[in-house]
Amino acid sequence: MAKFSEIVNDEVPVLVDFFATWCGPCQTMMPVLEQLKKELGDEVKIIKVDVDKNKPLATQFNVRGVPAFLIFKNGKQVWRGGGVQPISDLRHQIQNA
Repeated sequence: MAKFSEIVNDEVPVLVDFFATWCGPCQTMMPVLEQLKKELGDEVKIIKVDVDKNKPLATQFNVRGVPAFLIFKNGKQVWRGGGVQPISDLRHQIQNA
């Protein structure tokens, strides 16, 4: 798998979902993210990062609670949100990234 920095260094917005398998709100967001990917297709990349398996990455981005969402464009973080997010908010943030 490509390194995180290579994945987020793209002209296409990259939505990073920091999650945990034991997290109820994270499970709630799974179908929302799937629907978002269906709607936006190649306009967005969505990657999931399990905080229990990637603690250094979670620490690097100061993720203290899950779910946490970060949007990157051209390698720069352009938005951050946490908790259950409405699909309309995520769509808006991605399209305006």
